[in-house]
Formats: sequence, C-alpha cells, structure tokens
Amino acid sequence: MCGIVGYVGKAEAVPVLLDGLRRLEYRGYDSAGLVILRDGELFRRRAVGRIKNLAKLLEEQPVAGHLGICHTRWATHGGVSEANAHPHLDRSGELALVHNGVIENYRDLREELIGHGCEFRSQTDTEVLAMLVGRELDLRGETPVTKELLLGAMRKALRRVQGTYGIGVVHRQLPGMLFGARRGSPLVLGIGKGEHFLASDVAALVTHTREVVYLKDYEMVTAWEDGFEISSLAGGGCSYEINTVEFGAEEVSKGKYPHYMLKEIFEQPNSLRDTMRGRLSSEEATAILGGLNMSNSELRSVERVVLSGCGTAHHAAMVGEYLIESMAQLPTECEFASELRYRNAPMPKDTLVFVISQSGETADTLAALQECRRKGHRSLAICNNVASTIARESDGGVYMHAGPEIGVAATKSFTSQVLVLNLIALLIGRIHNLSSMQGREILKELEQLPEKVEKVLATGDAIAALARKYASCKNFLFLGRQANYPVALEGALKLKEISYLPATGHPTAELKHGIIALINEETPSVVIAPSDAVFDKNLSNIEEIRARKGPVIAVGTEGNRSLEEVADDVIWIPEAPDYLVPILATIPLQLFAYHLAVSLGCDVDKPRNLAKSVTVE
Repeated sequence: MCGIVGYVGKAEAVPVLLDGLRRLEYRGYDSAGLVILRDGELFRRRAVGRIKNLAKLLEEQPVAGHLGICHTRWATHGGVSEANAHPHLDRSGELALVHNGVIENYRDLREELIGHGCEFRSQTDTEVLAMLVGRELDLRGETPVTKELLLGAMRKALRRVQGTYGIGVVHRQLPGMLFGARRGSPLVLGIGKGEHFLASDVAALVTHTREVVYLKDYEMVTAWEDGFEISSLAGGGCSYEINTVEFGAEEVSKGKYPHYMLKEIFEQPNSLRDTMRGRLSSEEATAILGGLNMSNSELRSVERVVLSGCGTAHHAAMVGEYLIESMAQLPTECEFASELRYRNAPMPKDTLVFVISQSGETADTLAALQECRRKGHRSLAICNNVASTIARESDGGVYMHAGPEIGVAATKSFTSQVLVLNLIALLIGRIHNLSSMQGREILKELEQLPEKVEKVLATGDAIAALARKYASCKNFLFLGRQANYPVALEGALKLKEISYLPATGHPTAELKHGIIALINEETPSVVIAPSDAVFDKNLSNIEEIRARKGPVIAVGTEGNRSLEEVADDVIWIPEAPDYLVPILATIPLQLFAYHLAVSLGCDVDKPRNLAKSVTVE
C-alpha cells in the first residue's frame, strides 16, 4: 500500500518526487524517503511521519540531481522508524531500492544473506530484496556494472521472491538510468518529453504527463531521458500499449474544498451521471453493459450470482444481493474476498462471479478473482481503473467512471458501485422477468437520481450542525433493514475510519436479540427508516430505543412526519424507490462522519493506520 515515485530527465528531481509523493500520501504516511543519484554518488534522505517532515529535512539538507526514487511508507514489516524507511541499500551501498508489497519468504532469504556476510540495518522485507539483488550482482563478479548486468541480477533475485512487489531501483554505476519491476503491486511508467517517471498510481504523474504504460505482472522497465525498454522477468522484450490518462491535475486537487473527502462527497451527482452515461436504453427499457462480454442468452443461463469485495466494496455487494434477487429473481450471495480466496465453497458451473474494487488492485479481491477463474467460473469486475490488474485479468466487467478518488474513506466509489449493481440487476431482470413498462420506470428513476443527490447535499449545513451536536459521544449504533442494513454498516465504517470512534452497524430487527443491551443516554442510534414496506417495523424499533432513553437520529423520507414524533433528529432524503434509497441514505451518513471527524480535529483524508489501496494481504 506504499507509494513509489521515480524520475529521470532534465529537471531537478527533488521537486518532482516530492510533488508525486504528496499525491500518493493516501497510500501511506508512516515515513518517507528518497535517494538522488548525482555525480556517481547516492544521496539519501529519510524522515519519520508525513511527507512534510521529509520536505523540511530536504530544506535543511538539500540535494540536487536529475535522477531519483522516493517512497511513502505504510508499515508492514518493522515499526515506524527512520531505519525502516525506504529507500534501502544493498551491501555495497551502491544500489538503492523502494518497494510496495510484501516479500513472504523474507525471513529465509534474510538468514541466507546473513550467512553470506550481509548486515541488516532495518527490520523490513524490502532491505532483504535490496540485499538479494546486490548479492546477485556480486556473484557475477563483473565490473563495471552495466544495464544488462543489473537487469540480470534483478531477474534472478525476483525469481526467488515469494509475494508481491512493485519496485524502483537506481545504481551508482548507472547514472541516468531508472529501473522498475512489478508482480501483484501496481507500477506505471510515465512518458514525458526528455523525461520519464515511475509511480504506484497515475495520480502522481498527471501534473507532468498523461501518457503512460501500465506495467503487467512479471514485467520490468528500464527508463532514461529519451527512451525506455520493457522486458519480461523471463528475459526478452514485451509488447506494451501507451495509454492516455482520462483525468488531469485539477481532478486530483482539492480545489475549493478543505479536504478531498468533502470534495468527493459533493462530486457524487456528476460521478453518478458519468456512471450511467451511455448505458440506459429507453428503446429496449434496459441497461447496456457491453463490457460484460456476455450475450443475453449467456446471461439467461446464469443460475447463481456471487458478489465479492472488501470493506466498502463488500457493503456495495451486500446491497447488490438485494437488488439482483428482487429485480432478477436470481439467487445471489456475497462473499468477503479475503474469505472467498481461501474457501472451497461449492459453486455450480453456471455461477457468475462479480468482484468489486475501486482501485482494481486490491490484493484479496484479485486473488479471489484468480481463484474463481482457475475453477472455471466466468468472473467479471466492477472497478474504477480500466487499466488495473483486476480489470485486465477478469473476463469482462463494468468500468465505474467515478473519476479519481483520493480520500482514504471511500465515498463516491461506493455510490457508483451500487449504481452499477442497479444497472446489472436491471439488465438481468429484463432478460428474466421485468416487463418493458417496469424497465422504463426504473430508467426514469435512475435518470432523476443525480438531482435527488443534489437535494441531499443541499442539507449539508444542517448535517454539519447535527454532527457537532453529537461530537462528544463516544459510541454510535447504525441500524437498517433489508438493503439499508449494508448502508448502516457503511455509515458505521465511515465514522470509524475517520473519527476513530467505536461504531457498529446492525440489522434493525436484531436490536432485541442482544444489541439493545448497548442502548443508553450517551449512545446515539442512527436509524435508516425510509418510507418502505418495513417502515412501521423500524418505527417500533425506534420506540424501543427511546423507551430506554437512547438518542435517535433517523434518516427518513421527506414528508413522513411520524418520524419527527419519535426521533430526536431527522435527516430527510427525497422520496425514491427501494432500489435507490441505499444511495440517497448513504450520502448524509458520509457527511455526518466527515463533519463529526472535522469537529474532533481528525485528519479525514489521511486517517491513522489506513491506506487507500490495500495491495498487500
């Protein structure tokens, strides 16, 4: 989950590297460091904490040069310390390496290298990799080090590695040359005029170039000012495609907003429009999803659907289970990707699998996809990065078009995922049982959704005041029924992620089966209670909470005044059909979590211990 940036070109490297690191800080912020290669010498600077600490160190100990690599760390092996910060050096001190991923067999490799006289200065698995490449160079015994020698040493070392990696490498004897390789962790090459870049994410590059090559697993890259080469871990060249990044620097900046999270919450009307654009067919009264790569007859033969994801994506999958079963009458179930990859669950041959991941690089979700495909199941992806590993390795899927999401706490990606699942449910439903009249009614409601979201966002000031009112509370309960139960889980997750307050989500009907023991005057219950078939049941549960003096914040449908009689506070959402309420009900919970965290002084864009893209197990 760490962030990597590399640069080679005519410009001063340090400003480019720091700018890229700041744009990748959502990937990790335990420590940061860089190495600059100049005049045959490596200059390393490392600092614990945020990137601003590294920037301050560089003001005190400046370094100049046109080639460098840098890293922002999310700790996996070893505590947060300068010694564990990247880049790490090999035994000779001539090779520097930065790494995103996990080397699973690092202990065995470390013991072997110690036996060969290597002295380790850190607790990290990354230093093992640096030492291993250096050891392979030593074994060749040739001087000076050439590009071919270093690539050969990297290949031999990486073949011995078990786990995942995206790496950047520079060597003292190879001025003007930047090296990289990937397996299981993202790495992208940026192509400029007289300069080239490496990064874990294109967000680090868009201020400099929008022409990129997304490296595939088991590929290596060598870049210099005026060119680059891509080769395989086995040796030999690789074909590649130069892609143009769809978004620019403005879309990865905060603009007028104080935080990325707030900006992304308010981008949801447009992100939802973009998710739907070109996918609604009034003529056929259905959704058009050509990326599934499945004909209607193939979709009709599906007997079972499995939806899988992690965290917020799993909550979206849970909503999708309700949607597909209600619209298409097709048995559907959800699996945590982290469990599905290890389970030996019985899956009939006509099972269709959807994996959901904003980044398209989530390690557990990727492994679940690979396992399902290995067993012969058609496996499709819902993701926000068309060039991601999950997108490339799936049999097809749906690109969300939600735009870049920088805030660690997912917001617009969740609502876009739920909207995509609505489109899938509509498509399959029309094949099976929905009439054209029903299909057109669903399309009409979908088209009105962005405007209804704008109405919810217009209540932001009132939600902010409500958040401040409850900011002194130490625990929260979130409750919902049917498709709004996963919304309760998502609301609780948002609050936990950015305010660090204990919050749990539950089915409202489970209240009296144990949860009610938690009710007291200091614990607010956020109850999602729209005007639906179970509204009266929700009302009864609210009465049970109030009877025990528990404060109640209700999320209800405009015009339903009976909620005001039983709830302490009510957040209103526009009237909508059941299948769209989860989207509308989620947005006030995002705003509530955001404003509560801000009132507590929390860093909502970079919550402690979290990173945006979970690319390690």
